[in-house]
Amino acid sequence: MAVTPVVLALSRSGEVTAHRVAGMIGAQVHGREKRVERADATFANALEHVRGLFAAGVPVVGVCASGILIRAVAPMLGDKRTEPPVVSISDDGSVVVPLLGGHRGANRLARRIATGLEAAAAVTTAGDVSVGIALDEPPAGYRLANPEDARTAMAALLAGEGARVTGENIFELAEDADAAVELVVTEAPVQGGDKRLVYHPQQFVLGVGCARDADPEELWGLVKSTLAEAGIARGAVACVTTIELKADEPAVIQLAARLEVPLRLFSAEELEAQSARLANPSDVVFAEVGCHGVAEGAALAGGGELAIEKRKTANATCAVGRASAPLAAVPGRGRGKLSVVGIGPGQAGWRTPEVSALVAEADELVGYGLYLDLLGPLAAGKARSDFPLGGEEARCRYALEQAGQGRNVALVCSGDAGIYAMGALVFELLDRGPGEHGVSDAARRTEVVCSPGVSALQAAAARAGAPLGHDFCTISLSDLLTPRADILSRLKAAAEGDFVIAFYNPVSRTRRTLLAEARDILLQHRPPDTPVMLATSLGRAEEHLCYRRLDALEVDEVDMLTVVLVGSSNSRLAELGEGPRMFTPRGYARKIDGDLAVRAKE
Repeated sequence: MAVTPVVLALSRSGEVTAHRVAGMIGAQVHGREKRVERADATFANALEHVRGLFAAGVPVVGVCASGILIRAVAPMLGDKRTEPPVVSISDDGSVVVPLLGGHRGANRLARRIATGLEAAAAVTTAGDVSVGIALDEPPAGYRLANPEDARTAMAALLAGEGARVTGENIFELAEDADAAVELVVTEAPVQGGDKRLVYHPQQFVLGVGCARDADPEELWGLVKSTLAEAGIARGAVACVTTIELKADEPAVIQLAARLEVPLRLFSAEELEAQSARLANPSDVVFAEVGCHGVAEGAALAGGGELAIEKRKTANATCAVGRASAPLAAVPGRGRGKLSVVGIGPGQAGWRTPEVSALVAEADELVGYGLYLDLLGPLAAGKARSDFPLGGEEARCRYALEQAGQGRNVALVCSGDAGIYAMGALVFELLDRGPGEHGVSDAARRTEVVCSPGVSALQAAAARAGAPLGHDFCTISLSDLLTPRADILSRLKAAAEGDFVIAFYNPVSRTRRTLLAEARDILLQHRPPDTPVMLATSLGRAEEHLCYRRLDALEVDEVDMLTVVLVGSSNSRLAELGEGPRMFTPRGYARKIDGDLAVRAKE
């Protein structure tokens, strides 16, 4: 479980148990509003809250009836290989039931909690019940090479066929020399089968280096041949290590991805501390990067001894270190990551599961304070750095530099991060040169991920009906960053083009004239009764919607939290049972009329 679990308390009767469990596993307590007295975060609707956590990949431990958790996640079940653990606990703490994710940590978590509570863990997974193990969940530091065969082997074991062990008995099974099922524990590349499971102790650290923009296939070929000649299985590699200058090197990143292991980084100073142990120190390398050996130094910095000295091609090097025991925790620091996420207008139901997962995985949240508050319980317990409106560049710079230090950071924006938000500024900072007030080299080497959110434009359109059924555009009326002349030019072009228009930043306390000018420009090109929708505080408790004619649009009705949707000359308001709905026809009526005319001629 990479993400820390959340413990839910739904009632006062289970509150004490919830806090006991949270203390055991280092988790936060999320409590039902008005039902619990003390919690790290609160929620109003238990089913919605559980669904949100589950979608984000957060393990859920609920001190409540199992049925509540089952009803919450049932509509979302799909792939048991990726779903997070879900565990229920009775209010009195006497029974702990792993409901989902037994082989993804739920059984282990349930047993740990049960031991702490002196309770019973109601584990129902067949292998755990019958033989006390799960063959597809080896101990930390070991890797199953052929997980696709685990089910067949487990079935044979459950049928009483027994097992024989070659190598270390990592499951502490009673051995049967004549058994059909064989468990092989070896660092060598051994072929598995439906009744032969191969486990590799991950004791090897693969240190690498390469020229800038080296061909990934060259490094991959060097590593494959080095491991093959040494008789080391790829699954026995615990991590790929290198100097932090190579954090963004495509060849190195692809290598770690191909081996399905973490990429870990060391500073030049940390690698130079290994200089006395290098087999092939190089003054040339020291002059270039500040240490006498990258591949060997990185292999040794991972712990243990040098198992394979540096091997090289024209543009790549590798070396292998061997630890004294399987590495349950890998050394070094990870490559920093910045997730630029849009959380939608604020309603949790409009936040995508991908965004929720990136927020859940983050070490630190950065953003305007209101936007971080809108995350609700998902932000509980996380380090957060709040920035005021107007501090956008400082906000993005801080997020990038924190990621440059190896942290996993989420830069939180409302709506979609790429629409009038921080996405563009992040890449502008990364693109600036050293003398252009850019960011550090370490920040430039971070991984940057952008995840979409529901924009204010989309949210307003959905509330209205379908006003974006035909061509549309968005225009920001803020002249803080865009010259006023450019805004007016775009207004005239959009008016002449008869686009549906969404106005962002329509007014502020001191900026009150551009919306009125926009209205007057539009009235020169479309009817006075063109429908206009004013959508304020979308997705929040104070949400307010209203419709106006274009010629009746008043600036004083609009504030900074309002999106103004102005229809084209073809947009209409339909008076339906639930109230007016705004839509813009695509032209299907004309198409049908044309088709009928063609058929009539035929």
